Amino acid sequence: MEAVVLAGGLGTRLRSVVPDLPKCMAPINGTPFLSYLIDHLTAQGVTKFIFALGYKSEEFIHFLHTKFPNNNFSIVIEDEPLGTGGAIKLAANKASTKDIIALNGDSLYKVNLKQLMQFHVQNNADCTLALKPMQQFDRYGSVEINANASIVSFKEKQFMESGFINGGVYALNVANFLAKPLPNKFSLEKDYLEKYAQEAKFYGNTQEAYFIDIGIPEDFAKAQVELL
Repeated sequence: MEAVVLAGGLGTRLRSVVPDLPKCMAPINGTPFLSYLIDHLTAQGVTKFIFALGYKSEEFIHFLHTKFPNNNFSIVIEDEPLGTGGAIKLAANKASTKDIIALNGDSLYKVNLKQLMQFHVQNNADCTLALKPMQQFDRYGSVEINANASIVSFKEKQFMESGFINGGVYALNVANFLAKPLPNKFSLEKDYLEKYAQEAKFYGNTQEAYFIDIGIPEDFAKAQVELL
């Protein structure tokens, strides 16, 4: 499997505790958060990585060469912030497989990637989202699915007693994604998923697995304990 990892975010909400590093490089027990993510992906069978970098990209270079002594990775660097969709589009042009895994580098959702990809291929999907069931939440938007797991709609952030959230891990058909008339700078969530939800083949693969997003100081502190 081939994975595109989005690691170009500014991490403004984390600046009070990690002022000098990109969010994905924030230290968890002395180890960059990105290292935990790479270890999970490798254990799940990912053998090729494409890192989409932007803010302070130089902070990643030494780490990546240390983490990948055989240099089985490549990078793309945004000259300006391109949004989640623009970053994936830039990186997808380097992909060598028909379908890729694309994910956020500042969260860890320990899904079974082989299960996600198999479900994606079986449904001949354009994009398959790893969906996490959640109870009593308001920090995330929710995703509504049909009985066959095809996606019906995306709902804005609001309090929900229970529902599914987008875990930020996607199986993506590269050719179908690049064929859409998308600009160079766009949001994957708003300008691709929500915009084409009624016409594209989008599916949700529900998995109950560990999830953490280190985007705010409270969860950054929680990660120090949970990822020991």
